[in-house]
Amino acid sequence: MPIFYPDILDQKTAPRTFTYGDKDVMLYALGVGMGRDPMNETELPFVYEKGLKVIPTAATVLASAGGRPARGADLVEQKPGHRASVINFLMVVHGEQKVELHKPLPTSGTFTAQGRTVGAFDKGKDKGAVIINETVWTDEAGEKVATLTGSTFARGDGGFGGPSDGQPEPHEIPSRKADLSVDIETREDQALLYRLNGDRNPLHSDPESAKRSGFPRPILHGLCTYGITCRAVLQAITGYDPDQILSHQARFSAPVFPGDTITVDLWKDANVISFEARVAARGATVIKNGKTVLRS
Repeated sequence: MPIFYPDILDQKTAPRTFTYGDKDVMLYALGVGMGRDPMNETELPFVYEKGLKVIPTAATVLASAGGRPARGADLVEQKPGHRASVINFLMVVHGEQKVELHKPLPTSGTFTAQGRTVGAFDKGKDKGAVIINETVWTDEAGEKVATLTGSTFARGDGGFGGPSDGQPEPHEIPSRKADLSVDIETREDQALLYRLNGDRNPLHSDPESAKRSGFPRPILHGLCTYGITCRAVLQAITGYDPDQILSHQARFSAPVFPGDTITVDLWKDANVISFEARVAARGATVIKNGKTVLRS
């Protein structure tokens, strides 16, 4: 089905209640490489229920609705006369991701998530479209807990007649040399572990599927790389205190292969941390325009 503009801007997902617990929190931390050294007492609280801490970017997986576009079965009724838009999900690429925490994530709880489309930009019939979606979590008291904003590049859905300009500008990285850098090794089996958080796309597990997509072997989930950049901020800036992080956002620019060593370059300016991530061995920048905001 095509994109109908401006009708798509009225699309919402039906509210969905979900519950997560300590097992989900620890699985996510293991998925982004925490706890590799079981004697590392600074990382242990993220993977052990004693004094458990939650990595802020876990919000991207703790509710499967987090940050993903509205799909047909999820849509609430459209306004009278409006038509539902459903993009070609076989032709999409995750462009950007942001998690904003209105309060620190608890180690367990029951929440309601509702998503909506907040932007649709037409790059041209043969150039695709950019769709921006927002998902808001509320707790049982009705208070906001998290807002997840994600952009999707829909390669097969351009030419629908929407605006081509007006997308949010990416965060600008400082021109000076990075203030510090963190090297984080990924494991050869990391994608097989991370996929247990919910994203079982065979691109990340099946060699044949990866080859059909143009890769020599399965690639790491982009949201896993995103979580690793948050892990770098926790390690290098906050002393492993996740409650200091108000928001974390980044743009995906190249794939990571399990086993790669990711170098996260960081710049600190007051409560704003800018970052980019690269795989030096391949000369590839895998995350661009990263920005973490710390609580004042």
